[in-house]
Amino acid sequence: MAVAVRGSRGGGGGLGFGGFSFRSFFSYRIFVSAMFSLLFIATLSVLLTTNPSTPHHRDSTLPSNGIHRTFLALQSDPLKTRLDLIYKQASDHMTLVNAYAAYARKLKLDISKHLRLFNDLASDISDLQMKPTYRTSLFESDGPVDEDVLRQFEKEVKDKVKTARSMVAESKENYDTQLKIQKLKDTIFAVNELLMKAKKNGAFASLIAAKSVPKSLHCLAMRLVGERISNPEKYRDEGPKPEFEDPSLHHYAIFSDNVIAVSVVVRSVVKNAAEPWKHVFHVVTDRMNLAAMKVWFKMRPAEGGAYVEVKAVEDYTFLNSSYVPVLRQLESANLQKFYFQNQQENATKDTSNMKFRNPKYLSMLNHLRFYLPEMYPKLHKILFLDDDVVVQKDLTGLWKIDLDGKVNGAVETCFGSFHRYAQYLNFTHPLIRDKFNPKACAWAYGMNIFDLDAWRREKSTEQYHYWQNLNADRSLWKLGTLPPGLITFYSTTKSLDKSWHVLGLGYNPSISMDEINKAAVIHYNGNMKPWLDIAMNQYKNLWTKYVDNDMEFVQMCNFGL
Repeated sequence: MAVAVRGSRGGGGGLGFGGFSFRSFFSYRIFVSAMFSLLFIATLSVLLTTNPSTPHHRDSTLPSNGIHRTFLALQSDPLKTRLDLIYKQASDHMTLVNAYAAYARKLKLDISKHLRLFNDLASDISDLQMKPTYRTSLFESDGPVDEDVLRQFEKEVKDKVKTARSMVAESKENYDTQLKIQKLKDTIFAVNELLMKAKKNGAFASLIAAKSVPKSLHCLAMRLVGERISNPEKYRDEGPKPEFEDPSLHHYAIFSDNVIAVSVVVRSVVKNAAEPWKHVFHVVTDRMNLAAMKVWFKMRPAEGGAYVEVKAVEDYTFLNSSYVPVLRQLESANLQKFYFQNQQENATKDTSNMKFRNPKYLSMLNHLRFYLPEMYPKLHKILFLDDDVVVQKDLTGLWKIDLDGKVNGAVETCFGSFHRYAQYLNFTHPLIRDKFNPKACAWAYGMNIFDLDAWRREKSTEQYHYWQNLNADRSLWKLGTLPPGLITFYSTTKSLDKSWHVLGLGYNPSISMDEINKAAVIHYNGNMKPWLDIAMNQYKNLWTKYVDNDMEFVQMCNFGL
């Protein structure tokens, strides 16, 4: 074995040239040939792939008016890459301009000029790409891009982009602000809807609270009636006193079914009167409260020798449906349906006129004020007082005022455009429009000095009947007594100094105490009557100080005063 190995090595060395064997040389040649072959095949493959004559295939899913070339094709032509960038810039700015135009339409603002400019600019950018010159040379051509055409296209695109950026920069802050304003308006609208709903419900609840009979008032009336039943001989009716018809005395008319309220009015008058024995009060109530009212003034006579006459509406026999339009209208089926069917539903649907759906507005206690000359035929003057007033000063001076032949002396309530005839009467009706001035100043019911002789001369009750008959369908005014009063005493009312009568203590919390203290009469008109729990506390003591708290039934009925 050792000999064989050595022999093999010695023979191989004899066949080479200078130590390099033939077998090694042959292997090297094969290796080099293989490498060159592989290199040739690779080069040929690359050349075939990048052959410019190979057609470019567009993606059938892309729009035909765009630049849609393969990545390798774009690499082969730098101008086409530049064209694609310019096209993308134009498209982006067209989208931006369209977005601002959409904002303008959404906001519904008075910016029609901006909207038109944005729309025009978007159209210009879109039309620029569709120009035949650019379309054929740049977008639909598969050949090389014409550099001159590209430069012209780029210049026009840059001009449009510059204009778009300028418009957006100028309008951005304005549009952002308007968007915020619009959102705030939407929020305000939603809140207003909720507020209106809450006001409607609150007004209806307030109306119920104001018009319902409080437990304390019901208690007082029942105890007074019980006293009358227990002691009939003590409360027998007395005959009329001559003072009730004496025109030399100062006469008051008070029409109410509220015992405690009437007692406060009478008590406040006589406590502030210099000569209370010269004052006569004519109290008229309904049949239900007649006994209670009589017992009260029998148990608690007016102080200072003042006189009080208590009667029921039914005692005035001339007040019947054949003579009184309001009573005749109350008998109609339509009016009964208006008042007594679905009252809650109607009230909540018609909030502005809710209060007029209360039947009290057709009550004769409210309309008695139009029959004063017939109720008191021997009197020359009479002072009408509502039951929700408090008298703070001597009223004797009212009988000394010269009314200049007018029927009604009252305090005017208008200021600016408020409380004028246009607010109470329907001036779309030709009869109202032809007879009255919509800007005429309204006046207040609640403290009115009436010249009954002038009333009879002017035939004011006949005027009232005429207009009340015409308003059977409620087309001339809504219900209530102020509108027919404004009509009846139109041009026959004398304005009194405002210090005689201050109104609003039943709804307005902003009346100054200085104004109230100077007033002869303060009026709790509105829903927040002083005998109710919903009364305004800052004014309530002005009323409660005239309540007869020493009266046993007032204490027993827990008025909470």
